[in-house]
Amino acid sequence: MTQGTLQPIAMEKVTDPAEVSKARIRRERFDRNFAWFRTHAPEVYEHHRGKFICIAGEEVFPAGTPEEAIALATAAHPGDEGRFVQYIPREKMFRVYANRR
Repeated sequence: MTQGTLQPIAMEKVTDPAEVSKARIRRERFDRNFAWFRTHAPEVYEHHRGKFICIAGEEVFPAGTPEEAIALATAAHPGDEGRFVQYIPREKMFRVYANRR
């Protein structure tokens, strides 16, 4: 993909009750994991700078790559599809995020 090339976005409405239920469960697990992360963020940042972390089962899994972190988390909590990955910057500093147009 070259810069400036727009890719089409396809959206579809999912109404199948089984799929909606699975998505709701996945979101609830994500919310639990994210709440755990917010509560434990100071110690996670202190101990895992310069690493990727995956949060699953309300537990942190640090590694050198996102794939390794996901593999560790999946091995420990195979049923938790509410996991997420984040990079913890090596240095503590203020960051400003903005969209460029």
